[in-house]
Amino acid sequence: MTDGFFTCGKNVLLAKSPSPQIEGVFAATRGRLVSEEQEALLQQWLGEGAGNLPASESVPAVGKVSVTFTSDWLEGSELLMTSLSDLNSSLEVTPCADQQLSELNALASSELQDHAVAGLARLPAEETVTAAGSAPWAAVVPQTDQQIAGCAGISAKVLNDDPAVLAWSLACDTGTVPAELQARPVQDAIPFSPVLTEVPYHEILWRDWEDLSVQPCVLEHVSKNTALFEFRVMSYNILAQDLVEQGLDLYVHCHPDILNWNYRLPNLLQEIQHWDPDVLCLQEVQENHYWEQLEPTFKEMGFACFYKRRTGTKTDGCAVCYKHSRFQLISLSPVEYFRPGLDILNRDNVGLVLLLQPVLPEGLGLKAVSPLCVANTHVLFNPRRGDIKLAQVALLLAEIDKIARTTEGSYYPVILCGDLNSVPDSPLYKFIRNGELSYHGMPAWKVSGQEDFSQQVYSRKLLAPLWPSSLGVTDSCQYVTRCQPKKLGRREYSRDFLLQFRFCDIACERPPQLVLLEGVTDAKPVASAREHSAVTAVLKRHHSLSFLGKWCSGVIQHGLNLTSVYSHFLPQRGRPEVTTMPMGLGTTVDYIFYSAEPVENRAGERRRMYKDGALKLLGRLSLLSEDVLLMANGLPNPFCSSDHLCLLASFGLEISSL
Repeated sequence: MTDGFFTCGKNVLLAKSPSPQIEGVFAATRGRLVSEEQEALLQQWLGEGAGNLPASESVPAVGKVSVTFTSDWLEGSELLMTSLSDLNSSLEVTPCADQQLSELNALASSELQDHAVAGLARLPAEETVTAAGSAPWAAVVPQTDQQIAGCAGISAKVLNDDPAVLAWSLACDTGTVPAELQARPVQDAIPFSPVLTEVPYHEILWRDWEDLSVQPCVLEHVSKNTALFEFRVMSYNILAQDLVEQGLDLYVHCHPDILNWNYRLPNLLQEIQHWDPDVLCLQEVQENHYWEQLEPTFKEMGFACFYKRRTGTKTDGCAVCYKHSRFQLISLSPVEYFRPGLDILNRDNVGLVLLLQPVLPEGLGLKAVSPLCVANTHVLFNPRRGDIKLAQVALLLAEIDKIARTTEGSYYPVILCGDLNSVPDSPLYKFIRNGELSYHGMPAWKVSGQEDFSQQVYSRKLLAPLWPSSLGVTDSCQYVTRCQPKKLGRREYSRDFLLQFRFCDIACERPPQLVLLEGVTDAKPVASAREHSAVTAVLKRHHSLSFLGKWCSGVIQHGLNLTSVYSHFLPQRGRPEVTTMPMGLGTTVDYIFYSAEPVENRAGERRRMYKDGALKLLGRLSLLSEDVLLMANGLPNPFCSSDHLCLLASFGLEISSL
């Protein structure tokens, strides 16, 4: 149950408190809540039940109840965490004063005793939970069965007008609350408004762990007693706070309190620590939050961290963290996509590429495991500028090619994570997965598939070549300096020889940036039949015709053989997977790609097929569908503190003998 949903420790106080209270809780130093604070919170919660009553109805005074808290509030990375099994715990309340006890007894005998103790039911109970590698935590859990000292025999049903609080209180027994409740004022009782039955959040947002280690390719290696170096990789767009505040119109469905960074940070850290990845790739990491809060906390969790802020005036960027007990750094390469003077690369997005060496446990003898290349990026969002997205991805792949290429010309295993702002089966997605894309003449909006602008009269089209040769990247997504070195004694072409190509197709095509001047740049060279045949013969003689045809048709390719961890479809629900919900519309834009071995396609199939190679996919955390997230009020919500879902996968690298 613990792995079913990680936010079981999200407590009533966080769900109900306004921003100042939230800030006080997580910024406070260690210490117990004093009785005055407890009483103030109780009065606030009980008062909210009467806040919605007509002015004509009076609310009797409420006696003070003193609650004993047995654990401390902890700060920083010592987060609230527990499991669903802890929901059976009871709340301990100190014996009431005589007057208070008589009031409670009177309420117990009334028809609406459940309404009267609802205020008490909202108070959290705490118990100590020990997490691996950390100090005991104080876990705050809402209860369903409240035991009130001096008032035996009262079984209280938790009622609350906040769906989040109600959901957690119903986690053990959803049948304890009637479907319809009558709010009738009773003397000496606190009236409550009717509460609609809500589906518990832990049921709505349940994410299964899918064990893929039973696949034939994995079982084959298990049967051969092939050892695997197993590790987990998480990719997560955590939503920079500056971007929240700049686009509040995107989050009108959220209560302001759950958008507060002091509320979101513990949620995000709790989620990361629960799933315990060995490699963590984050996007939209705000720079000041990284240096002041995230990096110190991650270091305490055993991570080595690297960060790259977006260029220009942007305040967020990408981070890659890895457990230094599991990996050692071989090389690090930050990637900036901005290139001055190039319209195709004029945005401030960035990436990170790391080459890591897995650390094998002691006692394995003479064993070795391949290095691992990990890349993380956040590609431009603008749905209209697919040309920029494609160029950014090409630059990243060129950097991966440089870092992951072995001396023999093959590649180390690669894992590519990130928010690519492109949907599955879009041309950009197909380019990464299939290794090739013919882009010439394609509308720029079509590259990412985010929106359909086909009805527009004018739309930008991609023309070949997509980027100038001065960028130093070939159409195979390789740096020119990384291509095969020139052979000694290679023929040098004279001016007269090159002039023979002045009538080839690419030479006769008008550059899109060329200013039209009548009588100067409007003339198109026309070759005679004899000259055209001579050009063709020269090209064939020097084995350049295929290269020229590919360059003219606008084809780019790469040789990394990458496939997606996720299938992007939920067969049990018959719906697509969703990683984010902008404006209430679910879509997938976040990915984890990994190296695999291509298999021969059947006749007529254009989609490249793969099987696991040295890097094996062992499991993944399931995603959700749009309708499920709509039931939880979209993203963010009280328990998912980003507008994206995290992606998590488990891999195994083959361990070989030296």
